[in-house]
Amino acid sequence: MSDTKKGKATGYDKFVDWKLFSIPVILFFVILILPTPYGMKDVGAEYKVGTKVVVNSITQELFGKTSADADQWQLLLAKMMEQNLRMGALTKDRFMKRNMKWCSKYDIEATQANFDKAQAYVENNLSAEAFGKMMQDALKLRKHDLKYEELTGKDKAAADKGAWHIKVAIAMMAFVVFCFLTECIPLPGVAFCIGLILVFTGVVSRNDVAGLYWSDACWFIMGSLMFAAAFVKTGVDKRVCLMMFKKLAVPNVKWVTLIFFVIITPLAAFISDHALAAMFLPIGILLYQNSLSKEVPEDKELAKLLMIAIAMACNIGGPGAPSGGARNVIMMTYLNDMFGMDIGYFQWVTYCFPFLIIMIPITWFMVNWRFKPQIHSLAPAMDQLSREINKMGKWNSKQIWAFVIFVVMVFGWFTEKAFFDMGIYPVRLGIGVIAVAGAVAYLLTGVCNWRDYQERVDWGVVWLYAGAIIFGRTLDSTGAAYWMARSILDALAPLGMDSGLPLMLVNNGLTAVLTNLMADGPAAAAVGPISLNMAGLVHPGTTYLPFMAMGTAMASSFAYCLIIGTPPNAIVYAGGYLEPKDYLRVGLPMWFVANIVVILLVAVYWCFRGFSGLPAF
Repeated sequence: MSDTKKGKATGYDKFVDWKLFSIPVILFFVILILPTPYGMKDVGAEYKVGTKVVVNSITQELFGKTSADADQWQLLLAKMMEQNLRMGALTKDRFMKRNMKWCSKYDIEATQANFDKAQAYVENNLSAEAFGKMMQDALKLRKHDLKYEELTGKDKAAADKGAWHIKVAIAMMAFVVFCFLTECIPLPGVAFCIGLILVFTGVVSRNDVAGLYWSDACWFIMGSLMFAAAFVKTGVDKRVCLMMFKKLAVPNVKWVTLIFFVIITPLAAFISDHALAAMFLPIGILLYQNSLSKEVPEDKELAKLLMIAIAMACNIGGPGAPSGGARNVIMMTYLNDMFGMDIGYFQWVTYCFPFLIIMIPITWFMVNWRFKPQIHSLAPAMDQLSREINKMGKWNSKQIWAFVIFVVMVFGWFTEKAFFDMGIYPVRLGIGVIAVAGAVAYLLTGVCNWRDYQERVDWGVVWLYAGAIIFGRTLDSTGAAYWMARSILDALAPLGMDSGLPLMLVNNGLTAVLTNLMADGPAAAAVGPISLNMAGLVHPGTTYLPFMAMGTAMASSFAYCLIIGTPPNAIVYAGGYLEPKDYLRVGLPMWFVANIVVILLVAVYWCFRGFSGLPAF
């Protein structure tokens, strides 16, 4: 995206390092030929046979019929209950809030007449207690009573296929992580290897794999890099940067990075961290480029410091409020559906926002400690910006259009979900569609032409994140993430880490590992039901339950270590100044620090405060 290609450290010009690349290839095949653990087979049975068994059990209990003999509306009812079960939504109240759009979202075939019959039956014939008991029995059947060794015929074959898919996902995880950390193959090439692995191993078909690469998040990254290109071309980035920093008496690097954290981190609790990263990336690049001189023509450490500061400021802000990420809402919903406990929006803020206040100075210190630039004063950069803006004169039409379209995009990002829920928008747009619409608007208004996008957008990063999406989806959909979570927690139980703060520390650490490999929402969704079930067993009806929910949500934001961990990491990588190992320089120590801060927050503040009159654990 930058105009100065020489400073790029993305490894796009490198060829495959076969000595290094042979390691993940060998590791991949070794994992595939190893004997399949029983745990994988058990999870394979749950994922591939569990739905069929649960649906059949529900139709028999309610209507005395097998699923094959049930009427269409009866089968629809059973499928809706089973889908609610997988989401952790175990209450009658949650079931009654479902609609035809919900059925369509989860590929449940339904007509309005059958849907109305199903809901009417539940409303009139099942009390809340009876419905809850049925769901609990179905959950027990799916997770505990369904045994791989008891399966026969097609069911056993399906479970074996599921276990194979989990093994492929685990082998692929080892391959991908090694490649991302070492850049032994150009990183966009890794994204394509993911799709090839899934097709060659039979996990997905050749017709399905292409569609898996795209999502709203990929569209957002693509659109945001395009709007950043428009900002750079028109010079709007210079005007915005000078407005932000011209008041600084001493515009040195440490003060500028502190402003990044003070502005970005609180905002990330309430608005999209994707959008914030895209907004500040051109500002970071501009500060770096204008700080160079004949005496210091290049300062890679300064570029890395500014880029990492933007990404980390976005990453640490998410836990501050429920609106900071899907993971927060997922855990709130799980807690309500499984145990009937509510966490209010403001209540969440009062418990979790202190995490941001603690992490801002720690993370600011860490990024400035880990990166040592030669250039310390950005005063020359400010002076250069001021001179360039003076040469520009007043705002011209292209700059005005660039800024107006950007403001409209930001407004859309902030409001699209709320306006859809209120019925103002007839369809859910998504932040990706809005970002691409803004990029098209720049073309229509003449702010940019396609050559600008072609030369200024790092298209490799778009493909890289598309590969990350399919990678995370595979870990989630195959049950690999669930298998890892269950296996690790089961292994640590004999060590006495199966209750209290030790269990929370292990759970949060596991969630924080998974969230670096997949999107934060799926990571929370994979670990959340397991952690809350364990919390309910060891400390039922206590403050431990909401604390575990909030702690898991917070840990799922600790994706500090890999490019694919979060969209902000991928977006700042598009600036062209970072290498994969640069994320580890700050991300690895901050991963440990963040987990410790959460546990200390629970032990010192949350436990002292309590929660809504619940007994302490």
